[in-house]
Amino acid sequence: MRFNRRGVVALVVLGSVVGCSLTDEPTPPAVHHTEAAYRPGAPGIGDPDFPQDGNGGYDVAHYDLDVDYTPATKRLEGVATIRAAATQGLSSFNLDLAGLHVRKVRIDDEPATFSRQGDELTVRPGQPIDANDEFTVEVTYDGVPNPAKDTGNLGTFGFMATSDGAFVASEPDGSKTWFPSNDHPADKATYSFEITVPAGLTALANGEQVGRPKTAGGRTTFRWRERHPMATYLATATLGKFDLRQGKSAAGIPTLAATDPAFKSGLDRLYTSTAEITDHWAKVFGPYPFSSTGGVIDNYTAGYALENQTKPLYGGFDPDEVIVAHELAHQWFGNSLTIWRWKDLWLNEGFATYAEWLWSEHKGRKTVEEFFTEFNDRPESDPMWSYPPGRAKPDDLFNQSVYTRGAMTLHALRRSIGDETFFKLLRTWAADHRYGHVTTEKFIDLAERMSGKDLNPLFDAWLFQPRKPAA
Repeated sequence: MRFNRRGVVALVVLGSVVGCSLTDEPTPPAVHHTEAAYRPGAPGIGDPDFPQDGNGGYDVAHYDLDVDYTPATKRLEGVATIRAAATQGLSSFNLDLAGLHVRKVRIDDEPATFSRQGDELTVRPGQPIDANDEFTVEVTYDGVPNPAKDTGNLGTFGFMATSDGAFVASEPDGSKTWFPSNDHPADKATYSFEITVPAGLTALANGEQVGRPKTAGGRTTFRWRERHPMATYLATATLGKFDLRQGKSAAGIPTLAATDPAFKSGLDRLYTSTAEITDHWAKVFGPYPFSSTGGVIDNYTAGYALENQTKPLYGGFDPDEVIVAHELAHQWFGNSLTIWRWKDLWLNEGFATYAEWLWSEHKGRKTVEEFFTEFNDRPESDPMWSYPPGRAKPDDLFNQSVYTRGAMTLHALRRSIGDETFFKLLRTWAADHRYGHVTTEKFIDLAERMSGKDLNPLFDAWLFQPRKPAA
């Protein structure tokens, strides 16, 4: 996500967690085939800032989402088939689902009982599930999705109805507004989508389209598949009327741009900038981590853009190159490399903001040093200095400090260790944790090992102290 300073407020925002622990190398529990070996999975994944997000006791491998949506009635009908592995003996487990009506639940093709409390769907298998066993849960559900609302600086997110379809942008935990899931970035999975809409509309999801759309009975079905691990908040099923342009970047990366007819004039510009910037970041940060790149502009005034995996989404505005550069940098930092816990959000937003500065300098505009100096000249009374970005606050995740002071941290690091080591660090960071999870501690450790310096004072001053760092 990213803030747009031009007048439109724009928030620019293969490991999986095991059980409800957020440790780096979790150890699966031993299997004991006794009654005492089975217990309910935790109703949260273990993130203290978002205690009800995600769930414990299992690890999702794949989501198969079959959804049918009718814009005229705003009604969604869905079947979510989830392949997972138990990380403990399970007498029951939870899925995150907000609103919507659950019709039935099956586990390995056998009926299961279930109950609802708030956003928690508790599923009880007919027979308990052994630790380390793989299982499939199928949830049939329907209703009118209600998007989530944040009382802080985010606004509305999740599944948002539009005049001709839906705008689907779910950071931080809005995926539960349209499909049952383990809704926390600590549990990544692959995805397949089958989206049915009235004929004449287009449905866009992550990854690549599978086959041609099929129309029958006045409705068209689109199939997409994302073969790389993805956090739930990056999943999308944005649909409506769109003009499309498809091709390949100069480096051969398949590229898709889509715009609502109201933004048709921006289609070629979005396509061109997306392809160019993706290729450039592949030179700076290392190989592009996914199989395609793209972007979508919808005629829905969400007030922000989101880095949906392979298809960043721009809500109600034609993005300039700076915003596109930010969202595409997230494909490395945030999407391929995903945070274990939300407090480390600067690893997403600080890196993507720094990429904006790099892009500006690359295009012969303002330099990175000029950006840094401009922000560093702010007085000590500026609110940015009182918010330590290394500990993002759950009620104020997308504070400017997470973006700007996070980016300044990287430049302070670059000044300390030199350009050669700094850019090698970025590429090593992206390569070592490709498709996995990252923490601030891991980044500091890698920076110290590669530079041979004690960098704790630098990171402490820039990330963790509620004051302006000393010159």
